[in-house]
Amino acid sequence: MGDVREQAFMERIHRGEKIEATDWMPDEYRKLLIKLIHMHGVSEIMGAYPEKEWVPKAPNLKRKLAIMAKVQDEVGHGQLLLRVVEDLATPFGKTRDSLIEDIYLGKVKFHNVFHMEAKTWADAGVIGWLVDGAAIINQAALLETSYAPYARVLKRICAEESFHMQHGENIVLALAMGTEKQKQMLQESLNYWWESLLFFFGPQEVTPAAERMLYYRIRTKTNEELRQKFLDKYIPRIRSLGLTIPDPDLHYDEVENRWHYRTPDWNQFSLIVTKNQGPKSQERIEFRRQAHEGQSWVREAMRQTSVTTG
Repeated sequence: MGDVREQAFMERIHRGEKIEATDWMPDEYRKLLIKLIHMHGVSEIMGAYPEKEWVPKAPNLKRKLAIMAKVQDEVGHGQLLLRVVEDLATPFGKTRDSLIEDIYLGKVKFHNVFHMEAKTWADAGVIGWLVDGAAIINQAALLETSYAPYARVLKRICAEESFHMQHGENIVLALAMGTEKQKQMLQESLNYWWESLLFFFGPQEVTPAAERMLYYRIRTKTNEELRQKFLDKYIPRIRSLGLTIPDPDLHYDEVENRWHYRTPDWNQFSLIVTKNQGPKSQERIEFRRQAHEGQSWVREAMRQTSVTTG
């Protein structure tokens, strides 16, 4: 019976149909979705921290309001995604609270870029322009995912992320057209983030888990396909600002129709993601623990109010 149901399920996938939360699905499919969307949701929440640090330090009121709105959006994206995960993970006894607790219990990873330090205002711009730009490329590809609830949430997230990217681009353009000191700060920021941006898309080889996600059409593009799309889009834009990309090996191969780049230290970045050994990893994870545990009384009060009024 299980084989028959899985065959029917895969026929739906191959026809391009979307799977709903109430539909039958193989356990492997469910677990792969939980792993991917949980990391995505947590990354959105932890991604608010590098820019949150710049809310009180933004150069003027307009910049302060813009980056504050962006931080609020990112946390909202995380909550939307964790709601999708909660539906999937209910059979395993997981709640929204426990999904967030997994961050400081070391049970879920988040993207390498959000372990890094945002030392200057230029970093805030590069995060918005290039990190969010990379995220849009990743998320736009996931709009074709076979899981309908994820695809629906991603439509809203991608729309809002495009505004975030434009916000970062505006900061970068202002610095690129500014003083020599501002231009130098921007170049130093690009130097700092470049390898992290390449690693953002994940390893070059297709892992067994990635193969299964492609099989189920949870994902439709490989890491390297997405990285090449990012390079196609952003290398000309970066160079047009008079910035130097910190990679002497970077060049485009006309025969292969792909960019060749200096391979980042995959082991170093893997340690950042899997062992939380980044420059800001432990500090931000502790902030998340304090926020979650410190506000537990608010969540409990809301639950009690809902029960009473319901």
